[in-house]
Amino acid sequence: MEWVILVLAVAVIGYAIIIYNGLVKNRQMVEEGWSGIDVQLKRRTDLIPNMMETVKGYMGHERETLEAVVKARAAATSAAAAGPEARAKAEGELSGALGRLLAVAEAYPDLKANTTFLEFQQTLRTTEDEIQMARRYYNGAVRDMNIQVDSFPSNLVANAFRFTKAQYFELDNEAERQAPTVKF
Repeated sequence: MEWVILVLAVAVIGYAIIIYNGLVKNRQMVEEGWSGIDVQLKRRTDLIPNMMETVKGYMGHERETLEAVVKARAAATSAAAAGPEARAKAEGELSGALGRLLAVAEAYPDLKANTTFLEFQQTLRTTEDEIQMARRYYNGAVRDMNIQVDSFPSNLVANAFRFTKAQYFELDNEAERQAPTVKF
């Protein structure tokens, strides 16, 4: 009878170890996903100074738009150490400012034809795609972590070792969530 209790205790401890290792793995996946987002967001903020130099000569009287991009970039750079919620807000403002800048650029045919500006637009487009992929990976890792932290019996191990739920990286701007309207 004692050996049954011993086998049962070993099985419970073994199962707890497996759950703990799964929690550690999921936490590492979340951190890896956040690192991927961070790299792409830094890449985007690093593109902005070169783009601003290209645009300044063409858009001298669009000072407000240019200043909004610079201000949003500074906010995004200072939010680099913040959590997902604050970082998403700052990056959303930067995305909006860049979008306004590119919309205003449409009124300048010489700028639209400038090779450097065209290369910048392509690089920015590629970077935005990379940010979306990194966001999806991160949010998937967060989902897996949060499921394991909330599910029984893994929540017992998670609570015992102080594993917590992670935050999703979500858009704050409701306008960015909506599909564009197409009119012919």
